[in-house]
Amino acid sequence: MKLIIAIIQPHRLEAVKQALAEVEVFRLTVMDVQGFGREKGHAEAFRGHEYSVNLTRKVQLMIAVNDNFLEPTIDAIIKGARTGPHGQIGDGKIFVLPLEDCIRIRTGERGGEAI
Repeated sequence: MKLIIAIIQPHRLEAVKQALAEVEVFRLTVMDVQGFGREKGHAEAFRGHEYSVNLTRKVQLMIAVNDNFLEPTIDAIIKGARTGPHGQIGDGKIFVLPLEDCIRIRTGERGGEAI
């Protein structure tokens, strides 16, 4: 089992969800996050004063998958999150972590059956 953490542009969320549905991945957790990376933030004006906003808004997805779903899930995230044919800075990152155990609270099922 693996835990996939993907950080993507907020406006690409629906495209990623659609791409995940195409590979039969329907369970995910979505969180609004902020971060600082190569995009370097942007400048905004408030009451005539310009200031720098270093943190950019992103969406973080957490998806637990069995090993046979790992590559199709990663490919679907890339397909949905990439902007343009070759992508751009700020499209996001995907992290893959080992998942030691998963327990479904309702039934007590463990491991891959609980996912």
